[in-house]
Amino acid sequence: MNLDDKVCYCFHVSRRKLVNWVRHNAPKVPSQLSMCGGAGTGCGWCIPFLKQIFKQGTGPGAGCVSCVATPDDTLDVLTPEEYAALRAEYVKAGNGTPPPGAEPLPEAKDEKTD
Repeated sequence: MNLDDKVCYCFHVSRRKLVNWVRHNAPKVPSQLSMCGGAGTGCGWCIPFLKQIFKQGTGPGAGCVSCVATPDDTLDVLTPEEYAALRAEYVKAGNGTPPPGAEPLPEAKDEKTD
């Protein structure tokens, strides 16, 4: 994903905004990224990716125990379409509920209407 692609679809927060927020605010823990436009406080899908951005922006030894299980390159290898489709699966499986105004879920190929 590119810097201008959305990471938090619930509150429309881009990767660029999050990366810059980390650089300017030097958060101590990943959950502080929620102060950047509410990222991570909607359906919860983006939380592992916020941890990844935190880890990349703060460097090794930042003290993030929960970041250990988060791969460093996931955002770099996913396309925006793949990311959106995975979020849709996450939400449809009942793992989170997007708030009003969130990015709508993409239609699955078998759900399209004529």
